[in-house]
Amino acid sequence: MRLLKQWLFPLFVCLANGQSFDPNNVKSPNQFDPAHVGTNKSSGTTYSNPIMTTNAGDPFMVHHDGWYLFTYSTNDNITLKRSRSLTDNWDTAETKLLFKPDPESGDPWSTDLWAPEIHQIDDRWYIIFSATPDADSPHPLQDAICPFECPAVNHRMFVLESDGSDPWASNYFMKGMLNTFDQFAIDGTYFRYNNQLYHIYSCWEDTYSAWPANLCITHLSSPWNVSSSLTQRRMISVPDEPWEQVPYGRAGRLATNEGPQQLTNPKTGQNFVVYSAARVNTPFYCLGMLELVGDDPMEYQNWRKHRDGCVFHQNPDAEVYGTGHASYTTSPDGTESYVVYHAQTTDDPTPDLYRTVRTQKFTWNEDGTPNFPKALNGPFPVPKGQK
Repeated sequence: MRLLKQWLFPLFVCLANGQSFDPNNVKSPNQFDPAHVGTNKSSGTTYSNPIMTTNAGDPFMVHHDGWYLFTYSTNDNITLKRSRSLTDNWDTAETKLLFKPDPESGDPWSTDLWAPEIHQIDDRWYIIFSATPDADSPHPLQDAICPFECPAVNHRMFVLESDGSDPWASNYFMKGMLNTFDQFAIDGTYFRYNNQLYHIYSCWEDTYSAWPANLCITHLSSPWNVSSSLTQRRMISVPDEPWEQVPYGRAGRLATNEGPQQLTNPKTGQNFVVYSAARVNTPFYCLGMLELVGDDPMEYQNWRKHRDGCVFHQNPDAEVYGTGHASYTTSPDGTESYVVYHAQTTDDPTPDLYRTVRTQKFTWNEDGTPNFPKALNGPFPVPKGQK
């Protein structure tokens, strides 16, 4: 019992600190040798994780016109990086500041900018991200309405639009707030199916429920306009499995579905939403998976959850924990599939997390589902076509 209490106490101290994490306020628990970050500089034939040691969560990577474009949570701005290589050290990659709001402005997008993603839609680029005006410190009377602490109660989704077709040369301007019916919304992503565009994001059941965090979907008439009403919004996943809950099996508070991301099998065309489950500031953070099994993404009956556990998770033997909020890309030649994810190197994280960015190749099962590997440090062969 004493050992159990020793393990649980730091966990619940960590959990009690709410949802806001500032990556600028914590030092790395590790010293990383630059020679062993990303591509091996001697041989050029192997790489090791991490590929970026800067404190970065929620990595989003896309391959376009010979470049990898990469963005991630910085908390106070939106930064874009680019490289010809997937696995070279992203700490030193070319970097461009795209958007930095005034944190004192009180604008709805002014503080705690999380999980930006960059998407090409037609001939423009759109950055979708969540933010809040109050640094996740709502008025005490507003917080009191929630049955649990709800620091992120005012988080909403926003969209920036490029002024040109070149994602690097363009300037980006605020296009507006994505309508989430004046309710909590984080980790939004675009889902494309049958020439239609949808918004999938992490939501609450109502304005002040606070927990659990679910996955909601709405239909879009443009990258910044929601055509669904509140009654037409659908929850396509709730964290009803014990591995989606912290502590394991406790429904309600700290039960989480977030970080959704579309993943399409390039051969079969099967569509999946791979999302983050459990709790971000614990070692149990992992990836769960939905598969679209019908023709209409707006019908929750058309989504089937993989219920046998996380499809990608911590590996204590390699000291890799909290494997979550992933995106997906390919090798430079397009023949290999890669998952890009963040992880911790400790099973006893501080409230302000330190997460590094990692990538590994995955394959596809005979039934068309993704076959994710064990979370490992490498070395691995570099992606095919990488020079």
